[in-house]
Amino acid sequence: MTTTREHHRPHILDAELFRHILVAERRRADRSSKPLVVMTISASDFRSANAALVWREALDALSAHIRGTDVVGWLERRSTIGVLLHDVEAAVAAQPGELEVRLRREFAAYLPVDTVARFSIQLHVHCATNRPETADAEPAEAAWEVSHARRRQVVYDCLKRSFDIGASLTFLLLLAPLFLIIAALVKLKSPGPVLFRQQRVGRRMKPFKMLKFRTMHVNSDDALHQAFVSQFITSRDPQAIATDGVFKLTNDPRITPIGHLLRKTSLDELPQFWNVLRGDMSLVGPRPPLPYEVEHYKAWHTRRVIEAKPGITGLWQVGGRSRTTFDDMVRLDLRYAKNRSLMTDFKILLATPGAVLTGKGAC
Repeated sequence: MTTTREHHRPHILDAELFRHILVAERRRADRSSKPLVVMTISASDFRSANAALVWREALDALSAHIRGTDVVGWLERRSTIGVLLHDVEAAVAAQPGELEVRLRREFAAYLPVDTVARFSIQLHVHCATNRPETADAEPAEAAWEVSHARRRQVVYDCLKRSFDIGASLTFLLLLAPLFLIIAALVKLKSPGPVLFRQQRVGRRMKPFKMLKFRTMHVNSDDALHQAFVSQFITSRDPQAIATDGVFKLTNDPRITPIGHLLRKTSLDELPQFWNVLRGDMSLVGPRPPLPYEVEHYKAWHTRRVIEAKPGITGLWQVGGRSRTTFDDMVRLDLRYAKNRSLMTDFKILLATPGAVLTGKGAC
């Protein structure tokens, strides 16, 4: 005979569908600035013979404390359930500890003490303002999303890293004569070091020193570029800062005569093959931003420096480079992160020489 609680037992989604919903809801939270609250219920030490019965009892208990709009699904089959709690007030979400204790107490009222002891109940809150500041500060509430995607990409990541090492080492050896010529020109045309080491933000906000051939005068002030970047990222009217439809800093007095040529042909980027060999960058990926650029990012913008390793070239570079708006650039980076594959990487690499030779959007 079916009891009332069994009749209202929530439907539990399979892991793949539930993870897709979590990803979509997290992105919606980033754009709307509303908190995303997920409760996880993990079980341990259950024998396979009675695991199904215990989970049915847990779902019966859970049914008394969730609403019809909440979504329940497996994060790990027979191990962890997730509950996406909709319309949780920001004030409540700001104090997850109190809500977690209350849910644990109410949950325990429906199950035997020995059964409750085998469950772990946690509340995860993702807010648009929770932006990671360091490489190890990836939002904990998104851990299952990222780890799940990483498991599916493990073969791709290994193959891509192997290709990055082989290709970057080959380019460094083959282009050594060109490196010497460019180094001599930089040194002769302007006093100062040949290479320019600039701090950039890599994957998961990890900082690294990116190498370029120096194209600016020594001790140049960044104020001009910072002002441009701020306007470019935050402007509601992108055409207001465009020159001939191209979004770039033109007539930059900091650039040396040889620097203009190096930037126009992208030859100043060649030392980044060393960054690829070191593992800071990849051949293909999003452009690594400067720290002061990230300060102006919205929450959804930061995903471009979390979900993929930065690259020398990418969809943005071959798709118009500085001819796109900033939001369009971010969308291209996120599209690449979502659909990246070796075939996509090869297509981008093959399209890169054409983009360099035509100079479209080159800064």
